[in-house]
Amino acid sequence: MALTSMVVSRDWQEVSVLECILGGLHIDCDVESKPERAQAKLANSKIDALIVDCDLHGTDQFLRNLQRDKHFPLSVPLVVMSGPRGRHEIDATGALFSFEKPISVEQAVRTLSAARNLILDGRLRYHRQAVETPVALAWGSQKKTQGDLVNLSQGGIGVHLGHEVDVHQPLQISFRLPGTRYTVKARGEIAWTDQQGNAGIRFLNVPARLQRSLQLWLAQRYFGN
Repeated sequence: MALTSMVVSRDWQEVSVLECILGGLHIDCDVESKPERAQAKLANSKIDALIVDCDLHGTDQFLRNLQRDKHFPLSVPLVVMSGPRGRHEIDATGALFSFEKPISVEQAVRTLSAARNLILDGRLRYHRQAVETPVALAWGSQKKTQGDLVNLSQGGIGVHLGHEVDVHQPLQISFRLPGTRYTVKARGEIAWTDQQGNAGIRFLNVPARLQRSLQLWLAQRYFGN
């Protein structure tokens, strides 16, 4: 699933730089030169990032309208580009990121990369990837069971065990990350169960290395679809 952005500007020299950078980050770019037309488009389409040239006439009102628009998602990173302005003026736009014109390619790459990472984190935080692989669970001193892993997210797993489970203490989880040689070993707790032997398990105290491995694996599957 491709990432999408909209650039609101008529400074075509700067726009061409942005299109090149966004293309390198695998973000599709829609350019709109009129703020009122950009607002109409946003009412009928979803984007991941909005880049606004504050030197374009009408963008101050455009940004105020967005801040009042309940349908414009707050999770969309807003990037402002403008000539020299005070920090309070930039903050008033509600932008999470900003850079000045003329665009420094190095600064723009850094800023847009940070925005892209924020987008990816938001998309992947609640994404569950369907999988089929064995999973082993253990708790207490001797209790163990085997099952099938059916989905995986950054926060936990869904499993099918074929029998009801009634565990009220932390579990040790072990499974091979599909398509890799990496074995995930983590602690978790039962979040929910049903009478068909299905259960949701929430990860506990995930080590940074494991968290990063899961993020990369999920991102490869999610954006490879």
